[in-house]
Amino acid sequence: MNAEFTAVYEKMGKWYVAYIEEIPGVNTQGKTLPEARKNLKEALNLILETNRELSRKNSRAAEVIKEPILAGAGR
Repeated sequence: MNAEFTAVYEKMGKWYVAYIEEIPGVNTQGKTLPEARKNLKEALNLILETNRELSRKNSRAAEVIKEPILAGAGR
Protein backbone atom coordinates (compact mmCIF):
# COMPACT_ATOMS: atom_id res chain seq x y z
CA MET A 1 0.00 0.00 0.00
CA ASN A 2 1.34 3.40 -0.94
CA ALA A 3 0.20 6.59 0.70
CA GLU A 4 1.39 10.15 0.43
CA PHE A 5 2.21 12.25 3.47
CA THR A 6 3.58 15.74 4.01
CA ALA A 7 7.18 15.91 5.22
CA VAL A 8 8.14 19.12 7.00
CA TYR A 9 11.78 20.16 7.44
CA GLU A 10 12.82 23.03 9.68
CA LYS A 11 16.38 24.33 9.91
CA MET A 12 17.24 24.72 13.61
CA GLY A 13 20.78 25.94 14.09
CA LYS A 14 23.07 23.32 12.56
CA TRP A 15 20.32 20.66 12.37
CA TYR A 16 17.27 19.92 10.27
CA VAL A 17 14.28 18.86 12.32
CA ALA A 18 11.79 16.78 10.34
CA TYR A 19 8.29 15.46 10.94
CA ILE A 20 5.26 14.09 9.12
CA GLU A 21 2.42 16.59 9.27
CA GLU A 22 -0.38 14.00 9.27
CA ILE A 23 1.00 11.47 11.78
CA PRO A 24 1.93 12.59 15.29
CA GLY A 25 5.07 10.92 16.60
CA VAL A 26 6.87 10.59 13.28
CA ASN A 27 9.78 12.95 13.76
CA THR A 28 13.55 12.97 13.55
CA GLN A 29 16.53 15.16 12.76
CA GLY A 30 19.66 15.21 10.64
CA LYS A 31 22.77 17.31 10.20
CA THR A 32 21.98 17.65 6.48
CA LEU A 33 18.70 17.79 4.59
CA PRO A 34 19.39 14.45 2.82
CA GLU A 35 20.14 12.83 6.19
CA ALA A 36 16.92 14.24 7.68
CA ARG A 37 14.95 12.92 4.66
CA LYS A 38 16.45 9.45 5.04
CA ASN A 39 15.84 9.41 8.81
CA LEU A 40 12.25 10.60 8.36
CA LYS A 41 11.46 7.87 5.85
CA GLU A 42 12.87 5.27 8.27
CA ALA A 43 10.85 6.74 11.17
CA LEU A 44 7.65 6.72 9.11
CA ASN A 45 8.14 3.10 8.05
CA LEU A 46 8.89 2.03 11.64
CA ILE A 47 5.77 3.75 13.00
CA LEU A 48 3.53 2.26 10.32
CA GLU A 49 5.00 -1.23 10.83
CA THR A 50 4.68 -0.95 14.61
CA ASN A 51 1.08 0.31 14.44
CA ARG A 52 0.10 -2.58 12.16
CA GLU A 53 1.73 -5.11 14.49
CA LEU A 54 0.03 -3.60 17.55
CA SER A 55 -3.30 -3.69 15.75
CA ARG A 56 -2.86 -7.40 14.97
CA LYS A 57 -1.87 -8.22 18.56
CA ASN A 58 -4.63 -6.17 20.18
CA SER A 59 -7.52 -7.36 18.01
CA ARG A 60 -9.81 -9.63 20.01
CA ALA A 61 -12.87 -9.42 17.77
CA ALA A 62 -14.30 -12.60 16.27
CA GLU A 63 -14.49 -10.87 12.90
CA VAL A 64 -12.04 -8.25 11.67
CA ILE A 65 -12.59 -6.34 8.44
CA LYS A 66 -9.68 -4.44 6.93
CA GLU A 67 -9.82 -2.41 3.75
CA PRO A 68 -7.96 0.48 2.14
CA ILE A 69 -9.37 3.96 2.67
CA LEU A 70 -8.48 7.11 0.79
CA ALA A 71 -8.50 10.59 2.25
CA GLY A 72 -8.27 13.83 0.39
CA ALA A 73 -10.25 16.33 -1.62
CA GLY A 74 -12.75 13.77 -2.89
CA ARG A 75 -13.85 12.61 0.57
